[in-house]
Amino acid sequence: MQTELISIVAPILKKAGDKIIEIYNSDEFNVVDLKEDDSPLTLADVASNNEIIKGLKDNFDFPIISEELENAAYESRKDFKTFWCVDPLDGTKEFINRNGEFTVNIALIENGLPVFGGIYVPVKDVYYFGVEGKGAFKREGKGELEKLHVNQNSGDWIAVGSKSHANPIEKEFYERIGVKDSFSVGSSLKFCMVAEGSADFYYRSGPTMEWDIAAGHAILRAAGGEVFKDIDCKEVFTYNKQNLLNGPFLATSTTKLK
Repeated sequence: MQTELISIVAPILKKAGDKIIEIYNSDEFNVVDLKEDDSPLTLADVASNNEIIKGLKDNFDFPIISEELENAAYESRKDFKTFWCVDPLDGTKEFINRNGEFTVNIALIENGLPVFGGIYVPVKDVYYFGVEGKGAFKREGKGELEKLHVNQNSGDWIAVGSKSHANPIEKEFYERIGVKDSFSVGSSLKFCMVAEGSADFYYRSGPTMEWDIAAGHAILRAAGGEVFKDIDCKEVFTYNKQNLLNGPFLATSTTKLK
C-alpha cells in the first residue's frame, strides 16, 4: 500500500505546487495576512491547502491535520491511529522572498510515527519520497525514482541549518561535536539534504509545528537516518502530541556523536 502512495500522492503534490507557482509568478505573490501567531499567510498557502485536502479526501478516508485547517481538538484526535499531516506551503518566508526554497509537504502518520512522506519543490519540479520499509527516493519531473541514502559518516560532518530561523545554540552544538562545515537552506529541504547525503545534521532548537517536519522525517527515516527529541539521540520524535508545537529536535544521519 505504502509504495502505491507515491503514485497517488505525487499528482496531489504537483497540483498543489502548480497553484503555488501560479501565484508566485503573479502580482499577488506578496499579498500576505498574519495569523494569530503572527506567522505569514499567503494566497498560495490557501490555494495549495485546498488542492491537497481535496486530493486526499478523494482518495483516502484518513483524517487530516494541516497547518491551514482548524484542526480537531486533542480529545478528538488523540484516537487517530492513522492520519495525514500536511504543510501546504513550507517556507512561506522563502516564498515571499522569492528565493525558490519552499516546499509542499504531505506525510502519513501511523501510531505516532511517519511511515510515508512526500515533499515537492515547485520551482525545481523535484520530488522526494520516503516509504517505510522500501526506502527514500528523489525524482526530477517525470523521471525515474532515484534511491537515496544518508552518508552515515563517522567524521568530517556537514550541518544544514535554517535560512530564516538560525540560532546561536545550534551553532554551539555543531562546534561541540566537531562539525566541519555548514550551510543554510529554507523549508523542509533541510531534511532532504540529510536524506540524500548532502549534510549529516539538522539541529533545530527553536519552535516548529508537527506539520513542518513530518514529511521530512518520513523521508529521512526511510533513507537510514532519524529525528530525535534531543541531541543525545535517545528518544525518537513522535506525532499527534496534545500540543502540536514541537520542542527541539535533531535530524541526523548518525547517532555516533563525538
